[in-house]
Amino acid sequence: MIQQTAVNAAQKEAVMGLKKNMGTADRLIRLVVAAGVAALILTGTVSGVLAIALGAFAGVFVLTSFMSTCPLYMPFGLSSRK
Repeated sequence: MIQQTAVNAAQKEAVMGLKKNMGTADRLIRLVVAAGVAALILTGTVSGVLAIALGAFAGVFVLTSFMSTCPLYMPFGLSSRK
């Protein structure tokens, strides 16, 4: 059963073309930064175009954290995963 799960995970990554390259610390830091940006926007400390831009970056941070994949790491062969 464990072997089957490992094979399915490898097949899934091959089909999606996204290899996990983010470690736990990297993911947590991104989520904390995204939460901080959300707090700034929700309290009105940041507004307008800056709030939209920071919100977009925060959204990307959350998305990449949940996927455990950072597309910008790929061309450079970087990985924070152990």
